[in-house]
Amino acid sequence: MKPTEAYILRQPEQYQAMMLHVLAVVEQELPHSELLFKWGIPYVYYKKKTFCYLAPNHKKGFLDVGFAKGFELKRNQEALVDEKRNTVKSLRYFSIEEIDNAVLIDVISEAKLLYK
Repeated sequence: MKPTEAYILRQPEQYQAMMLHVLAVVEQELPHSELLFKWGIPYVYYKKKTFCYLAPNHKKGFLDVGFAKGFELKRNQEALVDEKRNTVKSLRYFSIEEIDNAVLIDVISEAKLLYK
């Protein structure tokens, strides 16, 4: 079993479900992406560069889906969280029901255009 798969399967069910859902959408929108285990969490690489990561925050109860070039994104600003970070903006989910696929797909589609 790959380290990323093992990591996801070790998560409590609510995080596992959210992570698997987000990864399914990412794989659908970025068929040539690569899922790697870096810095202790799952990272999606696109065109050999960091694209986004999935970081469950057990203490605060959410899944952080951080986009490496988040500050370059123009659309969906009301849904993106920056928390005083310099480059990353993220979508935060507290439950699988909270995931808005239209917003997630739009953020992925816009971010994809930033990779030449």
